[in-house]
Amino acid sequence: MKMTRIEFALFLLTAACLAFFAGWYLRGSSLSGEPVLVETQFSAVQDPESTASPSPASTEESADEVEMVNINTADSATLQTLPGIGEKRAEAIIAYREENGPFRTPEELTDVSGIGEGIMEGLIEYVTVS
Repeated sequence: MKMTRIEFALFLLTAACLAFFAGWYLRGSSLSGEPVLVETQFSAVQDPESTASPSPASTEESADEVEMVNINTADSATLQTLPGIGEKRAEAIIAYREENGPFRTPEELTDVSGIGEGIMEGLIEYVTVS
């Protein structure tokens, strides 16, 4: 008895499905059921020509020992010491400050283009407006 093309395609599809489900079942039965912990190590490469000091987030100091940065008076280099603030964001903060006047609260940084809630969470303990 000869198989038609459709019968042969259905046979291959059935065999592939059976192989898939068999693999799924066997994989699931070999796991212990405990979650797997994956640890990664982050290493930031710093430009040797950069004159900016390391960000407060990368130091071993606690928040009490870190000098607060006044975002109303800080220059670009000082702003770049803040976590998540590079040259472009520092310039954006200065441009916003020049255009709109001094910041009234640190949370106003979210009005600056490129600074969202995530970056603000890392900055809030390092910035002041007084």
